[in-house]
Parts: sequence; C-alpha cells; structure tokens
Amino acid sequence: MKITCSKQELMRAINIVTKAVPANTTMPVLKCVFIDASASEIKFTANDMELGIETKVDGVILEQGVVALEAKLFSDMIRKMEESDVTIASDENFNTTITCEKAKFNIMGQSGEDFPYLPFVEKDYQVILSQFTLKEVIRQTIFSIASTETNKIMTGELFDIKENSLRVISLDGHRISIRNILLKDSLEARRAIVPGKTLNEISKILSGGTEDDVEIYLTENLILFEFDGNVVVSRLIEGKYFNVDQMITNDYETKVTINRQDFTSCLDRATLMVKEGDKRPIILNIADNVMEMKISSQIGKMNDVLDIELEGKPIKIGFNPRFMLDALRVIDDETIDIYFMNSKAPCFIRDEEQSYNYMVLPVNFVD
Repeated sequence: MKITCSKQELMRAINIVTKAVPANTTMPVLKCVFIDASASEIKFTANDMELGIETKVDGVILEQGVVALEAKLFSDMIRKMEESDVTIASDENFNTTITCEKAKFNIMGQSGEDFPYLPFVEKDYQVILSQFTLKEVIRQTIFSIASTETNKIMTGELFDIKENSLRVISLDGHRISIRNILLKDSLEARRAIVPGKTLNEISKILSGGTEDDVEIYLTENLILFEFDGNVVVSRLIEGKYFNVDQMITNDYETKVTINRQDFTSCLDRATLMVKEGDKRPIILNIADNVMEMKISSQIGKMNDVLDIELEGKPIKIGFNPRFMLDALRVIDDETIDIYFMNSKAPCFIRDEEQSYNYMVLPVNFVD
C-alpha cells in the first residue's frame, strides 16, 4: 500500500477515528487505526467493539492495500510532521514507512486481518436531523446521564420516536432532562437506548451546521450515524428504560418566572461556598415576587435576592446548586419558568411548548 495525503487531512481523520480506540484492551489490533486503500477511496477506521468510527480521507492512492498502525504512535508521528504532504507506504510484510519533507519514520504495522470491520446495519429505519439539532440535543441532555455503570441503562439516553416526534431523555437518579424535536417525516414508533459515550464522541465530530444533515439508522441492537463522509456505528444498551412519564407532572402550586442569566450567576456564586463532593443545598425562599437565596457551609455563607414573577403559593425549598446550574446553562431562553408542587417534590423547568423539560429533585435541609 502507498498513499499520499496532506498532514492536515491526516490529522483530521486521526482525530475523528481515534475516539473509538479503547484505552485498555486484550486485543492489540484494536489499539490500531486501520487504513484501507484497497479500492478507490482511502478510509480510516477504529473500533472498540462497542463503538466503531470510519471516515473517508482525501488523498492519492499510489498502490492499493491495507495496513493497521498503532493509533497513538501514528497520531504522534503525524502531529510532529511539517505542514506538508505525507506519504505512507507499507510492503508485503507490513513494514511501514512514513515520510514528510526530510523526515522519515520506519515502523512495524499489522496486516489488519484480525481487525473487526464495522457491523453491517440495515437501512430500513431512517431518522434525519440537522447537525445543529443533534449537537444541541446532545449538549442539552448529556449532562444528566449517570457517570458510573451501577445502572447501565442510566449511562445512555433514550431516543423515543413516535410519528413525527423525537424525544431524547436522560436521567441519573437526581434529575431528568428531556428534549422534544419535531421530525420532517412521520415514522413508526421506536425506542432505543444510545450509550452516552457514543453521543459524546459524535458531538465532538459534528460540525453543527444547520444546512448539513445527519442520517440515523436504527436496528434492534445497533445505531448508525452518517454525516460528512463519517460513519459511526454503536451498540445499543439492552434493557427497558424507565417510565419517565410517571415521574413528570404538569400540576403545580407555585410558578416562578425569572431571568435565566441572573439566576445562573447567583447559583454560580453559591457554588463557591461548596467544596467538591459537598452536598450542601442552596435554600430558595420564594414569596412576594422575590426569591431569597442562601447557602451555608464550612467555607462560609452567601445570601442573595432576585426579583421574580410569582404565580401561586410561597414556597421554601432546597436544591443542589450544581444540578440546577447544569440545566440553566443549556437553556437559551432569556427568561425561564420554574414549577413547584411543594418542598418535598421535584421542580420542573420547562417552556410552554415543552420543547425542553428539566426535573430536579429537592434536597432536605434544616433551617
């Protein structure tokens, strides 16, 4: 095999596919980037058996062939090359020479015979979103997946499709995030739990353009994303997702309308009083179109007051300020509505159309 590509194009491709290179594995070939120039296109692939990524690479094929190169070493070599064209050549024993200007590396590659190709995905069920929409949906929900695999289902997000609506849901036991998206086409009902890792990595690759689409294909066990010459295939998380509808209510006794940025800034200041891992709540005392906020910890105390629009009963309630902040930071509206039932029940931050709905559980406190 012999190919020539620009350093910039190689780094782009390497940065995309290495997101699927496992940190630890008993299969050495999975630590590699598989270079396939056996046909009319150059393709780079990485696969950790749960997530696989393939991207097309602009370049010239001088001799057709394939080779697998250790990902970290290959990436480091290309990164340190001059900003010029790079030639990668391997012989029948997969001895590989990488040259750029006057620099020349000789490394041992692998045949790639044991490299797992991306699984075939039937394209019978298709969802089309703009890259902007998918990137935003991930940003606005991914923060509330569980960080540990105590309950694996919580480490993924539910894609719930009904007719022309896509509902994306994440939860971690303390909060729920929901985004509702209208689709161009009406589809048969389908539910899939997509790993958070997959969505995180896709978000990093997406350009976020409003005119550029992502084609998503779903099967019983797999999800496939195609965009910008990239193919991302991931296994779905098996199991039944939680019945979130039982946890959500539109009833309320108190409704607060508040400037989002003012509230965010206040909560941000409150976190200065809380050490990492400390679960001290911020206490909200809501009455007479005013929200009084206070927090007390070993570090010190903070008090603040914000003007609000109040509908319904006064309420005093405590929250983990970081959980509330995570939701506020991904909402783009200038003002937000927060709905409360009582001091022991969760609050809901949602817009009138319920294009977003964030639930945060309260924290018990002692006055």
